[in-house]
Amino acid sequence: MAGRNTVIRSMHDLGLAAWFGGNLMGAVGVNGAAAGAKDPVERLTLSSLGWTKWAPFQVGALVVHGIGGIGLIAGNKSRLAGQREARGNTALKLVLTAAAIGTTAWSGVVGTQMAKNAQEGAKGTTEPGAGTSDELASAQRQQKLLQWATPVLTGVLLVLGAQQGEQQRPFAGLLGRR
Repeated sequence: MAGRNTVIRSMHDLGLAAWFGGNLMGAVGVNGAAAGAKDPVERLTLSSLGWTKWAPFQVGALVVHGIGGIGLIAGNKSRLAGQREARGNTALKLVLTAAAIGTTAWSGVVGTQMAKNAQEGAKGTTEPGAGTSDELASAQRQQKLLQWATPVLTGVLLVLGAQQGEQQRPFAGLLGRR
């Protein structure tokens, strides 16, 4: 087994945990609470303010996770070369990480469109109102899906990280899983 990578592994896991948790809390807490505002304009305004405050921390979480992930790949290159299951897990994690980065970025763009049109008001944070413009309605429909896509993708990444940890148990590679 390779030497310890505690700092790098912690960066990988803490960055991913913040990315997952922040987006899940945003979908449930920020968007959910803002949708309950009495004033239709406040619904989008409050949601946009909450997500704007989270954005720098989300970028930080992504960077920390990315540095940790690159460090783990570099630190485990001999293990990845010798364990087919670890290689497959890592490849799947890379694809899902790219997808989660994509949904995160797309959600940011859509959120910016929603903030720009917040003065129109809405039925809910991700539900258009009767007088909602096509631009805002489109952004809200997209955000309704995106707000859940990132937590789902990052949640799967957390599970795959746990699986990869199990693969590092002593003798895991000697039990016929090559």
